[in-house]
Amino acid sequence: MNQPMREFSEKRDFIRMKIDSPVDMTLEHDGDTLSGTCLNLSGGGMMIEVNKVIPVGTVVEVTVSSGHGHSPMLKANAVVNRVTAEASETCTLGLEIKALID
Repeated sequence: MNQPMREFSEKRDFIRMKIDSPVDMTLEHDGDTLSGTCLNLSGGGMMIEVNKVIPVGTVVEVTVSSGHGHSPMLKANAVVNRVTAEASETCTLGLEIKALID
């Protein structure tokens, strides 16, 4: 059976969904907790924006909230794979999801 042609420009295994939801992130090495915004989410990772630069390779526990007071939409262990620091003192992190947490 032929796979349908992808009509979107992104040729990844998972399509990114823009979600713009609150996120809390705990750094594994020191327990420091940051709050920010999850900008997009896919089956293998997410992009979040926080106000602190986190080094590539940092292991984190991340909880993406619904923004409406419901249970967490997603809780996962992840690794920082990409860091983009902005002039406005925000930092965009590309995270790779390693495992989902119940």
